[in-house]
Amino acid sequence: MPSLGKALLAGSAAGAAGTTALNAVTYLDMALRGRPASSTPEDTVDRLAGTAGIAIPGDGEVRQNRVSGLAALTGQVTGVSVGALAGLLTTKLRLPLPLLSVLISAAAMAGSNIPMTALGVTDPRTWDTTSWVSDIIPHVAYGAVTAAVLTALNDGGPARHQAPSTRWHPAASTAV
Repeated sequence: MPSLGKALLAGSAAGAAGTTALNAVTYLDMALRGRPASSTPEDTVDRLAGTAGIAIPGDGEVRQNRVSGLAALTGQVTGVSVGALAGLLTTKLRLPLPLLSVLISAAAMAGSNIPMTALGVTDPRTWDTTSWVSDIIPHVAYGAVTAAVLTALNDGGPARHQAPSTRWHPAASTAV
């Protein structure tokens, strides 16, 4: 079992790789379908700042650029944090890669959608099928990459199986 520090570091690195995969799948979807970026991350930053009584400095485009940057950073923080938690989880549980992928995907979706829903930015109950697919597929990519990297960093991780050695060893010899 890895130490807690190593588990956090491995999980954070895996979460960063997963976040890259999520962003790549999202941008590919935007390019293929010609759809715009979602405004929900920026709306969430605006709503969160307002709720906390924090003014985001600047006017017009300058302020909007700050909100956009903060929105992207919150996605990075969510991805790395979910990965770090997954790293901690793997110190206690050894899960098969597919199950670990699903759990990480679900945690990432919850980590992004629950705050947006709680702040009134979106309501998943009103989403159509296309919206759900546009949300699920990038999160599945995140979960799969995060779980795969975490498993690799954990010395083969939950499903590690070593093949028997084919090297001859004198103690294993049956010759008389």
